[in-house]
Amino acid sequence: MFYKARTLIAAAACLLAAAVPARAALLNPVVAATSTGSLNVGEVSEKVVVTGDAPLVNTTSGVLSDLVDGNSMRELPLSARSIDQLAALQAGVQQAMVAVVPPVLLIFAVLGSIFFGVATPTEAGAVGAIGACILTVLNRNMSWGLIKAAARSTANITALVIMILFCSTLFGLVFDGLGGQEYIKGLLLNVPGGFWGFIIVANIAIFLLGINLEFIEICFIAMPLFVPAARELGVDMVWFGVMMAVNLNMAFISPPVGFSLFYLQSVAPPEVKTIDIHKGALPFMVLQAIALLIVIIFPQTVRWLVNVAG
Repeated sequence: MFYKARTLIAAAACLLAAAVPARAALLNPVVAATSTGSLNVGEVSEKVVVTGDAPLVNTTSGVLSDLVDGNSMRELPLSARSIDQLAALQAGVQQAMVAVVPPVLLIFAVLGSIFFGVATPTEAGAVGAIGACILTVLNRNMSWGLIKAAARSTANITALVIMILFCSTLFGLVFDGLGGQEYIKGLLLNVPGGFWGFIIVANIAIFLLGINLEFIEICFIAMPLFVPAARELGVDMVWFGVMMAVNLNMAFISPPVGFSLFYLQSVAPPEVKTIDIHKGALPFMVLQAIALLIVIIFPQTVRWLVNVAG
């Protein structure tokens, strides 16, 4: 029973890794006419977008793994059950709350500062950094070594993103100069089925790319190929961006090469095998597929909250 619990928790953690970083915010440079706030508000209809780094996944997975460890939670015979078991359960719940509640508050602080207009998405990153520092101090883990490691990691990731953005922009200019953009646009506009034919082709293409590529390459290179045709067909760009975000979330937990599965494998307990993570991710793929169909068939699930927020 507890072995199955490990697999389910491992699969559930895939969704946390899949949401790092916020897909809607990354899609914003592609659909430049749409505000990041609108994309983020639209994606709330599908799930809460989490922004963080591997330590958050590592901490949560470690606590959850302890809760389902066979040595500490083995079923006891009726004669051995006592008030001590209830105390152990309460301690486990308390430990889980300590590990989960602070990151959740940090998430709401970052997203809330955007939704309520207190900070721009860039400034919200600073809010998240300050909140993470406060949590680190409260956990008594703050040190100069940790700050240096975080600064180096941030510099590496920023340099990587800027380099990819530079190269993708250069690729786009050359590709467009050679007539490639118009050629792709013509192909997409002539897909049988018109509007819905384009939506189906775009979802299939992004899903297949999402299995093998990271979100940065897809957002900066692949997505710009679809945007001109989408605008020509009158596609709502907020709805299109959220739909692609949900699609990518499903792709990132798709066996056997989904990136989120490899992230999870690095923090999973030794007894949890790769095949178990793959099997555990399948039910969540089905849930993501259902969510994607709902977003496609009922665009109001995305637009409603955006319209209410103004």
